[in-house]
Amino acid sequence: MTEDSRLSPPTEIDDLQEHLFEVETLLAWLKPLETPEAAPERDGLSPDPAQEANQSALRLRLYQKLDKMHPADVAYVLEALPLEERLLVWDLVKAERDGEILLEVSDAVRETLIESMARHELVAAAETLDTDELADLVPDLPQEVVEDVFLALPSAEQAQLRAAIAYPEDTVGALMDFDMVTVREDVSLEVVLRYLRRFEELPEHTDKIFVIDRDERLLGVLTLESLLIHDPETEVQQVMKKDIVRFHSEDAAEEAAQAFERYDLVSAPVVDADNRVEGRLTLVAVVDFIREESEAEQLAHAGLKEEEDIFASVWDSVKNRWAWLAVNLVTAFIASRVIGAFEGAIEKLVALAALMPIVAGIGGNAGNQTITMIVRAIAMGQVKPDATRRLLRKELGVALLNGLIWGSLLGALAWGLYNSFSLGVVMTAAMILNLLLAACAGVGIPMLRQRLGGDPAVGSSVLITALTDSGGFFIFLGLASLFLL
Repeated sequence: MTEDSRLSPPTEIDDLQEHLFEVETLLAWLKPLETPEAAPERDGLSPDPAQEANQSALRLRLYQKLDKMHPADVAYVLEALPLEERLLVWDLVKAERDGEILLEVSDAVRETLIESMARHELVAAAETLDTDELADLVPDLPQEVVEDVFLALPSAEQAQLRAAIAYPEDTVGALMDFDMVTVREDVSLEVVLRYLRRFEELPEHTDKIFVIDRDERLLGVLTLESLLIHDPETEVQQVMKKDIVRFHSEDAAEEAAQAFERYDLVSAPVVDADNRVEGRLTLVAVVDFIREESEAEQLAHAGLKEEEDIFASVWDSVKNRWAWLAVNLVTAFIASRVIGAFEGAIEKLVALAALMPIVAGIGGNAGNQTITMIVRAIAMGQVKPDATRRLLRKELGVALLNGLIWGSLLGALAWGLYNSFSLGVVMTAAMILNLLLAACAGVGIPMLRQRLGGDPAVGSSVLITALTDSGGFFIFLGLASLFLL
């Protein structure tokens, strides 16, 4: 990370909105001057000098505004702008900050920015990044750019980059930082202090120094607190901590994130099978991973495959959304056929048409509550596939109690509204049965997807709603046909 970005911390959300407003205001003034029609040549003469001066002044103001902003704030502004204005702002960003900002923007916006850049610009942007940061960017770069970047790296960093991009994105190795400080156990704290003073700056989020032997095997960690409070003549091995949390590069990133939360870690060593230090995992990388996983889960619940640029083309948005809409169409058709099968009952008792959406709607809400709890527990590693039966018993108990309480209430209301005790009983029974169905689906759908190796969150909301709608209609109308007609 560059010195400028460290000196420009991210702003508060209110200030961020103000920055966006200022950028949009400058763009509103500048954009008309950027169009060819705004600067026509007069009888073969050059464009109006006053207009050119205004254009240059506005571009300078926008450049200065962007230059003072943190890369994350610039990324926020870029994501909030339509494509044409986004590219205009991107052209005004200082070139040495391109790499940092590309890392901050969403995947969809990053794609549009990369497409607008020339090959040499992409290579220059990549060369400003550390190896672990570059590994995050490489999958989105054209192959020829990746080859140029590889050739520009020293051999040691080439090996690190190859190792980093070889790890699956949901492992510790993919999040690992290679920039760290290591010392030997048989030196004094004074020697360590002198060694640290030789650095222009310590690696970010350094709260501990890794202690290694001659073969680079991890022996323990020396915290900065211990380094500062103990006698400088004390040897490292006397104050280092040996009982530490360490990770292997193949470990699941989710498990590492849980460990960071459980033990309040800021950084932790990453070792190979022989306990040699490969790198470190930092809190910032873990927080980024948690945020990305949370966003992906939210999208998956709605059946979306990836984060969508809100200003993307119509066709790109359609491609991202069509799959689960197609599933929804099928399930909606099934629900309509269920209703169609009971047309005669609905014609004889119009009250059924008014009451059946209540049964289906509450069942869908209850199912989504259950499925959200199960998916969250699976993500936190608290639920294993063999726990299905125990979870199902618990959720069925919750559904039965809720069904008795709320079903009785709705049944009483139906009795009062339509002066039919039998209709109230049917309403109560349908509510109980549909909530039981929702509980079974809420547990079964994510657990089955986990057992089959899929993402438990993908499309879960769509599936549970479809099941409780069709099931709710069938149960309510079926009971009504049996006992009311």
